[in-house]
Parts: sequence; structure tokens; C-alpha cells
Amino acid sequence: MKYLFFLSSCLFLSEPGIASAGPRKFITIPDTLALSFQKDLFFKPKPFQSRSLQRAVAIPILLTGAGLYSLTDNDLLSKYEVKEARDEWTPHFRHRMDDYLQFAPIVAVYGLNLAGVNGKNDFANRTALLVKSEVMVAVLTFSLKKITAVPRPDTGQPTSFPSGHTAQAFAAATFMAKEYGHRSIWYSIGAYTMATGVGTMRMLNNRHWLSDVLVGAGIGIFSTNIAYLTHQYKWGKKKHTTGQTVIVPSYDGQAGLLSVVHTFN
Repeated sequence: MKYLFFLSSCLFLSEPGIASAGPRKFITIPDTLALSFQKDLFFKPKPFQSRSLQRAVAIPILLTGAGLYSLTDNDLLSKYEVKEARDEWTPHFRHRMDDYLQFAPIVAVYGLNLAGVNGKNDFANRTALLVKSEVMVAVLTFSLKKITAVPRPDTGQPTSFPSGHTAQAFAAATFMAKEYGHRSIWYSIGAYTMATGVGTMRMLNNRHWLSDVLVGAGIGIFSTNIAYLTHQYKWGKKKHTTGQTVIVPSYDGQAGLLSVVHTFN
């Protein structure tokens, strides 16, 4: 299980910033004009770029590849060796905390918003993103469970691959990282550490193999990343915190490329 902790607990996905090129001028403008720039430029969804897609799928591909590799007969990352270690060291481990921890980052996101700590999106967009992510997680996990029919290590039921709990936990962790990771990296670290705990407990409880957990983590991260990458922000507008400075790129026929700097009070 040390392999799962190493691969998953340090996950932190960075968002691409606003790129700019060439010389820029900075000017001060009235609030009404700044809000116009804000409406027309700053809140438009980012284009579906290949680089953004690569970032969205890189970690899920790594985790899925590691999960598939653990199915093979190897001495580095084997689901059977992890199972043997579990049976030797914690054969009687039983705990249901993973049933609740998988949803903890979602509760934390809405709790922080209620407490006045605003995330990246407003309630409407945030909820729409969460729903889309949850739908993708459900479709992918239940489809793969039906197709693969891998027996569980404890009961033998053909519903082991991938781990739905782990997929849910990492989808929720990525959701929190997307909403609050720009405020502090500790939000992301806390969320992914909690998700890693869920995956570890699924193996300690003898409910899943290592391969189930690794692929489940990949599915969860992938689902939320794709939800954010393709979202069109049609359910309201993003919120700004007080005193936030926004640089809005614009083009003027006479002045050329410039950036409008505005602080929202």
C-alpha cells in the first residue's frame, strides 16, 4: 500500500494561466468599463486546447497504467503481494470510515462557501460541475464493473474492478482542488490525502485489490478534470473576492495589445 500512497497523495493539478505575448500597456478605467471587459472577455470559457487536455489526462493515465501493471506477475507492484501483506499484518481490519470520507471534500467545499470563503465558481456553476463529474464517475465505474466482472477479494462477488469508493473520493478531491487549490495548496493536499486514505482503507478492509484502487483513482481525477475542461459557465457568473486585481487582455485598434488592470472593491 506504500505504492498507492506514493502515487496518489502528492497529486496536485495546476491550472493554466492567462498567456500573453508582446509589449503591454496598463491603464486605469472606470468601474463600468472594467465590468464590460469582465463580462465580454474575462469570464469566457477557456478554449479546449490540447495542452489542457494533456494535463487533464496525464495523472489518470499514470494511475491506470500502474493499476494494469499490478495485474501482471511482477516483483515491483503486484496486487497479490499487497493482498498477502494485508492478510499478514492486518487480517482482522474492519472499518466503515471510508463510506463517509469519500464525500468529505464535497461537504468541505460547500461548508467553506457557507462560511464565506469563496471558491472559484458560484453555487450554480459549482453544482453543475459536480453533477457532471459524478455522472461520469458512475458511468465509467459501473460499466467497467459489468464488463470486467473481477471477483472481490473477500466475497468473490464480480464487482471489484474498479473501486467505486476510490473513484468517488478522488473525484471529490479534484473538485476541492479545482475550487480552492488557487487559494492554498493545502486544500489540495488535504483533499488528496483523504482520498488516498479511502483507497487504502478499501484494501485494508479486503474489499478491493490494488489494481481496483489505482484505476478508480484515475477515473475520479479524469472525470472531474474533463467536467471542468468542457464546462461552458452558463449558470451564472464567477465570483470575485473583495480587493482582487484582475488583468483583462484586450486589443485596441490604435493602441494595439494592452491589458486593463482593475481592482474589485
